[in-house]
Amino acid sequence: MKKVDTKSLTNDFAQGSLEQLFEKLQTSKNGLNQTEAEKRLTKYGPNTIHHSKQKSQVKAFLKNFASLMAILLWISGLIAILTGSVELGIAIWLVNIINGIFSFWQEYKAAKATDSLMAMLPTYTRVFRNGKIKQLDAKDIVPGDVFELQAGNSVPVDARLLEATSIQVDQSALTGETVPESKTVKFTPGEGKFSESNLVYAGTTIGSGDGKAVALATGMKTEFGKIASLTQKQNKSISPLQQELNRLTKQISMIAIAVGVVFFIAAILFVHHPVAQSFIFALGMIVAFIPEGLLPTVTLSLAQGVQRMAKKHALVKDLNSVETLGETSVICSDKTGTLTQNQMTVNHIWLPSGEYTVTGQGYVNNGKIQKNHQDINYQTSPDLSQLLRVSAFDNDTTVESTNNSQKPKILGTPTEAALVIMAQKAGFDASTELKKMPRLKELPFDSDRKRMTTIHQDGQKLFIAVKGSLSDLLKQCSNIQINGQTQSITSADKAKINQANKNYATKGLRSLAIAYRIIPYTDQKQIDQLNIDNTEKDLTFVGLTVMADPPRPEIYDAVKKCHNASIKIIMVTGDSELTAKSVAVKIGITSDKVTVVTGSQLDEMSTNDLQKVLQGEVIFARVAPEQKYKIVSTLQKMGKIVASTGDGVNDAPALKKANIGVAMGVTGTDVAKDAADMILTDDNFASIVAAIEEGRTVYSNIQKFLLYIFNSNVPEAVPSALFLLSRGLIPLPLTVLQILAVDLGTDMLPALGLGSEKPEPGIMNQKPRAHNSHLLNKHLILTAFAWYGAIASLVSTLAYFFVNFQNGWPVKNLLSSGIGYNRATTMTLAAIIFCQIAAALNCRSKYTSVFKLGIFSNHRVWAGIIFEIVLLAILVYTPGIQSVFNTAPLQVNDWIFLFIIPIPIFLIEELRKLIVRYRHQNR
Repeated sequence: MKKVDTKSLTNDFAQGSLEQLFEKLQTSKNGLNQTEAEKRLTKYGPNTIHHSKQKSQVKAFLKNFASLMAILLWISGLIAILTGSVELGIAIWLVNIINGIFSFWQEYKAAKATDSLMAMLPTYTRVFRNGKIKQLDAKDIVPGDVFELQAGNSVPVDARLLEATSIQVDQSALTGETVPESKTVKFTPGEGKFSESNLVYAGTTIGSGDGKAVALATGMKTEFGKIASLTQKQNKSISPLQQELNRLTKQISMIAIAVGVVFFIAAILFVHHPVAQSFIFALGMIVAFIPEGLLPTVTLSLAQGVQRMAKKHALVKDLNSVETLGETSVICSDKTGTLTQNQMTVNHIWLPSGEYTVTGQGYVNNGKIQKNHQDINYQTSPDLSQLLRVSAFDNDTTVESTNNSQKPKILGTPTEAALVIMAQKAGFDASTELKKMPRLKELPFDSDRKRMTTIHQDGQKLFIAVKGSLSDLLKQCSNIQINGQTQSITSADKAKINQANKNYATKGLRSLAIAYRIIPYTDQKQIDQLNIDNTEKDLTFVGLTVMADPPRPEIYDAVKKCHNASIKIIMVTGDSELTAKSVAVKIGITSDKVTVVTGSQLDEMSTNDLQKVLQGEVIFARVAPEQKYKIVSTLQKMGKIVASTGDGVNDAPALKKANIGVAMGVTGTDVAKDAADMILTDDNFASIVAAIEEGRTVYSNIQKFLLYIFNSNVPEAVPSALFLLSRGLIPLPLTVLQILAVDLGTDMLPALGLGSEKPEPGIMNQKPRAHNSHLLNKHLILTAFAWYGAIASLVSTLAYFFVNFQNGWPVKNLLSSGIGYNRATTMTLAAIIFCQIAAALNCRSKYTSVFKLGIFSNHRVWAGIIFEIVLLAILVYTPGIQSVFNTAPLQVNDWIFLFIIPIPIFLIEELRKLIVRYRHQNR
């Protein structure tokens, strides 16, 4: 048996005769026998699309404990144990373990939810085996199998038609083209990829008609499978957030180690500590500068973003994708089904006597026919009445309501469905009228004449209804109907009709011509003799039905928000130039001056030329899958963070290559969903905007956490610096265990509360953060160390001397042991905590007043504040814990001092934010 070559279906299988085809495939019109089919199944494998290789669950679990920050946490726990605090060391490790399990569980749940969405190829197909029809699982089809095709079925393999009756195929999953392709047994090459008239492809859908076909390629050898394979070869690059966290970890490590080295040397030189004691002292300072809560806070922020997005119909497969989407500077968006509804809709009716508007969007039967904004009863207009009759009669599509759904079930083609809905909106009762004028015969649509005709009996007359392409139908018209009167059509009439059609085409609208003919009826023999040549002539032109795939209603606001956020939207579609430009301009993506680049033009462009085009307003039309990939790659080379959206197989390579791929969950193919990072479960483009806001918020909240954590680093380090610089004359105001109590105890919950902060006002009016900006930037460092940290250091140092002053300082020496010394260090610890209370509130916004946000609006922050006060009280008043942390009970005046601390710190920061806002407004 010869091996079936599927590299060039057109050259090898489409153009030859059926006899040659059967010889190549070693099959016949009756299909294969069961024995041969089993052999081929063993050779070629099942007809399935292999998804990307699943990661080992063990590796996926362990990677959550091997990141740079996780390693730092392991080291931090070890350092805590070395400093004598076994309990705290174990606590640090537990934080790491809990965080890793939490991260793994979030990703696992997202993956399981995604798996439930994967369903594209049909389950069963009617296949000829041993000369008899047999219902088989689609995965068992092999090259050479002959199978049936029916309206509504998905095509299971790449195949050549053997028989075809009025077959139209929805190939939008492969091409992005809304208009179905007509398919016939006779070969014609067609325009563009996948347009051969006698070939059908896996993953497409039969819109109308029926027939038989022979399988040419199955599984990963189909065009569907080849694109899936291309997608899976792309290695997903590390997310910007992961890059930032890696960079941040290195920065923090360097800072912590540098501080540790400085304190180690200072302890030896200034205080003359032994090397071992100096080393333990330095390790304590390293621990102080490691933000142990960073990893759980980042994970929690991302997880909360995922949960909020899930409620808004966006399923995120990987936690880091949330923040990546927030950095997006360019969205490469498919048109059909993403920006538009993927529902052909008649919006205008053109008659020689006037133009009518059809209201109502999509397939929802809630519109009306209007003229000059006035509702029209079609029965008062004989021309409109005749157009509706032809549209409803010359139609093989049915529209069925499904449980009051806004989108009914369509059995047929989108174009014919649009005509059915148009008639319903006008109030034309097609079923009743068809009982009066039953159909006797149909002359099916074919791609050569581009017309369809049905013949109906009207008493002693035959009513012939014809619809089709204007350029082909107008040639068959000798008459025209105007105001109910039939008259000979003139060259002026044809010029007027063609001009109207041209005007609609320039707006990206598609026209379908409507005509009819009435002849006497004699007998059934006459009906049998009617054919294309003697029927589709001397027609009477009625008018044009003008239709388009309407934009989603919510798209306008979503596009506006993207523009306000300085996010560029580039339409990348397989549709025509005129349609693409019309939709883009209509919904506000671009201006009318936009450059439209076709797929063929894109092929001829160098990388430099493409980069120049991408810098301006541009739309890409008639593009192939590999070209979408090229566009995304070029944008990334230009330093852009790219989100690519889509629902078809043709979108998958670009989805995989993009920084974040966004697939449609309802209409999306399994290949697209597998390649994407995020799936929109409602196919709503507006959900992307909400996701961008969540992503920006996550990044902002991580910075708020860092600012809050680094606030306490300075007041934790300053007491030790005083001890060293005074050569031990100032006893250590804060012990290592007390530093750990702040980092792992009191700071954790308020920090986690900041991770759940809601979006700041105006966050979607900002530009995407610069590619070279970082989490730990100069502004954050200066604010944390030179502003918040400096204030907290001053306050905590004053608190230390405040207790010593009550004990007779400066007349008496500073206390270095006993209850008094423990009370002084406790006061230093407590002052840092109360400074952090103010910091938790101040860090909730960058410039916005906390009063505007709602001072009590973040319940988690306040829960954290209450927790740290309670924990401080436990550390201060619990006897056993007192001995571990070197604390002592505080007096009433100490508590009064402490509770006053947050008020001026909070108000000073509010004043600073007010000054900054005033300066920004007056620039």
